Amino acid sequence: MNSQVTTHPTLITVATSPGCPPRLLGQQPGKGREDFAAYRQLGGYLPLASADELLGEVESSGLLGRGGAAFPLAVKLRSVRDNGRLISGAGGTTVVANGEEGEPASIKDRWLLRSRPHLVLDGLRLAAAIVAADRAHVYVSDPESARSVETALGEIGADTLGDISVAVRVVDPGYIAGEETAAVRALNGGPVKPTDKPPRPFEVGVDGRPTLVSNVETLANLPYIQQHGSTAFREQGSSQSSGTLLVTITGADRPPGLYEVPHGLPITELLALHGVSNDRVRGALMGGYFAGLLNRDVLDATVDHETFQRLGSGLGCGAISVITDDCPVAVAASVLAYFDRENAGQCGSCFNGTAAMAAVAGALRDGVATDEDLTRLRRWSVMLRGRGACATLDAATNIAASLLDQFPHSVQHHLDNACQTCQLGAFRADRPYEVEAVSHA
Repeated sequence: MNSQVTTHPTLITVATSPGCPPRLLGQQPGKGREDFAAYRQLGGYLPLASADELLGEVESSGLLGRGGAAFPLAVKLRSVRDNGRLISGAGGTTVVANGEEGEPASIKDRWLLRSRPHLVLDGLRLAAAIVAADRAHVYVSDPESARSVETALGEIGADTLGDISVAVRVVDPGYIAGEETAAVRALNGGPVKPTDKPPRPFEVGVDGRPTLVSNVETLANLPYIQQHGSTAFREQGSSQSSGTLLVTITGADRPPGLYEVPHGLPITELLALHGVSNDRVRGALMGGYFAGLLNRDVLDATVDHETFQRLGSGLGCGAISVITDDCPVAVAASVLAYFDRENAGQCGSCFNGTAAMAAVAGALRDGVATDEDLTRLRRWSVMLRGRGACATLDAATNIAASLLDQFPHSVQHHLDNACQTCQLGAFRADRPYEVEAVSHA
């Protein structure tokens, strides 16, 4: 039977994989919000002896951004710090903890902000020290996350965070709201929409200052590196993707799960942890929606960036939606329709391109597309790539291209109007595999 409801307003599973001591989920994941005293007992908010030495440890750790792009954090930190010195001589930089989490299939940032806000604030403190920032923002769209952070700020003393002022900013949720230039634009009082690049935030950001915009999970790794060092950080993970990460799993007619796992864990072990049989898997929607679709080759992968790149896909923000009983064509049509609704309406190529690709995918799902339609879809999936101000159009082209390349038999069945799965009722969802609940099992 096809999934007609893709949200789960119930409990979620929060756990670490066997043999993986928790770094991000804490000692008692799923037991409610961790307060200041509990966090300090775990060694949080340690005095920082040298910002330069910590930057060296971050560089040696190989920590990659956990927001989706997997950009080395040390490079961003050094760029913001150096630009701040060039412009003002004494810093004058800003740090933004980006917890907007626009991917509907992801839950990790909301969980951290709601359950371990002090871990995020500690990471924000350390990043601010490295780049010599005196201002910081926690940028979210989830009101409960904002309340959790505000409560955490009220629990700590005036000297805990050092010489930085921290403000919490809540914006309306949206796929594009978490894009770094959209965050900067919103914090500068403008609309929550991306801007053309250059300049990038590390050059000109909030209030015209060099600005570090970093995902909250990325920042949440800094206290571990400060406390244990880069060598210990690399004890988990692969050579190119170090440390642990948070993975959100949805789909397979199961409530969502949030798991802390080491990079390099076989996907089959992750699915077993979530209670999904390999025999049921048709494929997966990777990286939230951004990285597109993968067929059953996903079962041969390990949870790291290099493996998924070799498969022509991506790990992105660590959100994996498992496709079992649903038709990949119908899933792709729903995701493309979502992109059509969520684009910023600023770039003609994105506004028109997402609409065109969504229309073809919808027609294919409904059995009324032609070979000419698919020829146009394939052409658009190539020629539209890279033409938008943000990554929305690229995400849409990834969905279109991966559907055609990964599931040619399903596409042909729809051209022949012979998809037995969709004849029982096609998958339709406004926000496919959305995670609504953040309470704990």
